[in-house]
Amino acid sequence: MSDIVIIESISKFHEILGLSAPDHPLISLIKDQEVRPPSDQAIYGVRFATDFYSIIYKDKVSGSMGYGRSTYDFQEGSLVFGSPGQVFSSPKKEEMTGKDGWSLMFHPDLIRKSELWDKMERYTFFSYDVNESLHLSLKEEQFCFELIRKIREEYGQNLDQHSHTLIISNLELLLNYCMRFYDRQFYTRTSMHKDFVADFSSALRSYFNSSALQDDGLPSSEYFGKRLNMSKNYLSDMLKKETGKSIKEHIDGYIIDKAKAVLLNSNKKISEIAYGFGFDYPQSFTRLFKNKTGMSPAEYRSLN
Repeated sequence: MSDIVIIESISKFHEILGLSAPDHPLISLIKDQEVRPPSDQAIYGVRFATDFYSIIYKDKVSGSMGYGRSTYDFQEGSLVFGSPGQVFSSPKKEEMTGKDGWSLMFHPDLIRKSELWDKMERYTFFSYDVNESLHLSLKEEQFCFELIRKIREEYGQNLDQHSHTLIISNLELLLNYCMRFYDRQFYTRTSMHKDFVADFSSALRSYFNSSALQDDGLPSSEYFGKRLNMSKNYLSDMLKKETGKSIKEHIDGYIIDKAKAVLLNSNKKISEIAYGFGFDYPQSFTRLFKNKTGMSPAEYRSLN
């Protein structure tokens, strides 16, 4: 397997793509049609990771993009979001057929001292897989590119005391609208997602009824993501839209329901019950139970 190329700065990325130095060292918009890589730069079909965030738009004919060991074709205009350290693989040269694609990159240092930095965790789509990209309607495409254009316009002119604030404000607005568009995508694909909810519920029951609980302990969000071939964040967000609960909330709720039955129908010690549900420490089980029910396991047993 080929080595992963680490791209540490936006300036270095410009250099690799055969572009002049960026107008701003911490944020840049690159259109696919502008890319003119030098002949000695092997940028096609390579695996790479960056130290910055990426928002990548691919039109209907822009070929494919890799994520991990899988490749995904783009059948409609789509946005893919990448976070620092995420590994992608670039298309082969013959697959670069589109001309309307673009990439907006911004370094964490751009937002580190702003309120947006504290909000980045809410934009869970930066941890989605490529096959979980945001598929845009024509109107949404135009809206996103208008915000992108404003960002480019702002950092491309002479910077003043307002520039940084306006760049970040428009960037945050773009991310907020992407959250809205993802909500629309979850809503419009509700039939498919209900199938995934059923599959998740089945996988959850299977785990707790198997030896995995004793062998491996409590299941993680990553475990269920892999079972359903999704990133954990996409699965969790999809469940949240369909059921109002995240993966963890579903796991915790299942444990509490099962624990209530055990408490009322057996004389097992609280520590036995805790270990039986895969907890390393009884205190962790007691804390979860009290957080969810308002009383300790012992109090619940005595009152019922």
